[in-house]
Amino acid sequence: MKRKIVKIHEEKCTGCGICVKACHEGAIQLIDGKAKLISDIYCDGLGDCLPGCPEGAIEIIEREASEYSEEAVIKLQEEKKNIEHSVKTSSELRQWPVQLKLINSRAPYLNGANLLVAADCTAYAYGDFHKDFIKDHITVIGCPKLDDVNYYKEKLTDILSSNDIKSITVVRMEVPCCTRIVSAVKAAMLEANKNLPYREVIIGTGGEIR
Repeated sequence: MKRKIVKIHEEKCTGCGICVKACHEGAIQLIDGKAKLISDIYCDGLGDCLPGCPEGAIEIIEREASEYSEEAVIKLQEEKKNIEHSVKTSSELRQWPVQLKLINSRAPYLNGANLLVAADCTAYAYGDFHKDFIKDHITVIGCPKLDDVNYYKEKLTDILSSNDIKSITVVRMEVPCCTRIVSAVKAAMLEANKNLPYREVIIGTGGEIR
């Protein structure tokens, strides 16, 4: 039958995964770093995946395709849930403690580290925090609203000055008070005279990356 269905232009796809999350039916998956339509029967052709694609790699076309099957979608989702429930998430934490106040600025694990500086609420708001952020990083956390941000700046300056830090990733919530942790990190980089690869990630209050 001829009907509307998703077409993915793989040459434009960067593998960001936004369309995978937007597709409620599970018709799109990342395979070898590219978004792919896994089967015509899972795609209803309504295009929920279109608006979020930053590269314009997805469009709705009309072509010969198998009929959409709601029954098959329900079965696919049940199989996915069963797999997720059977997989236990492992901790990616590489050191202890993690509170910035308790970190020894000259701890051996800091030398040569990719440093993750995170507002402590982010780990509760973002479900895959360990896999997406803590993995392969040394983690320090704190609350920029309740703690002394000047102390943060001084401690981070000491860490940067005393160690060969390779990169810094800052993860914060979208709320205004969390911008203070960013200010502390940037001020510490200036005071330590360290120009490092820097990445900033903002987590929404609904748990999404903004």
